[in-house]
Amino acid sequence: MNSNHSSKLLTLLLATTLVVSAVAPAAAVVSVASSDAPSEAEVGEDVTATFTLEQPFSEYEEWTLNGATELEGVTWTVKLYDQADDKVGQESYDGQSFNHSLSTDSNANEVEVTVEGTVANPGNFSYAPPQQALLAELDQARDGGASQAIESWQFRPYTTESDEARSALDDADAAIADAEDSGADVSEARDQFDSAVSAFDGENFELATDLAGDAGETANSAAESNQQTQMLLYGGIGLVVLVAIIGGALWYRSQQDSYDKLG
Repeated sequence: MNSNHSSKLLTLLLATTLVVSAVAPAAAVVSVASSDAPSEAEVGEDVTATFTLEQPFSEYEEWTLNGATELEGVTWTVKLYDQADDKVGQESYDGQSFNHSLSTDSNANEVEVTVEGTVANPGNFSYAPPQQALLAELDQARDGGASQAIESWQFRPYTTESDEARSALDDADAAIADAEDSGADVSEARDQFDSAVSAFDGENFELATDLAGDAGETANSAAESNQQTQMLLYGGIGLVVLVAIIGGALWYRSQQDSYDKLG
């Protein structure tokens, strides 16, 4: 390859790289964390969670913070802190979503977002995977630019009845697994468990609890029956071995008696 051709190829590659760099948007770099976001909460319970965004202007000098939640009766509070941890701004918003404009003019070094609301009934319960609800989702949006997700948090909403049914299902599932590991036939218990799960998903939690209890009892009975069968089997084998030993001893003694008479 001659130097002319190499030079043209290098120039083309450089130009292409510059074009790609100019077109590709820079990824937002906003560090966010929460130490009190719940993993589960009861329907009707009041929940509060706080999220801290560090280095909010590491990429953009101006942008809009968007937030959304599936809680009800919601209040959002946005607080701004400078490098000395002094509060330099605060705004509150009502509703399941909010928009808050951010700018370097605020001298903010940290943004603290607090969401307060009541856990709503999810309306569709699921045993596996467990139903989830959106606690909070924070996005970064720029004027004329696309919105980018910063982070989102979910939790499992439950009622007293659904939690009791879930516990019963968990216990039954563990009992079935133990019985299966012991070699027992758990097909009947599995059928009962599947029916219990269907009842749970249909929000018939009382029936789900009862069926899960039946499944656990069936699994335990199968395990006990299998254990008794194994004990009888081992006992039978032991008896056969014992009879063989005694028979061998008697035969050996008879042979010795016969030898003594011949002598």
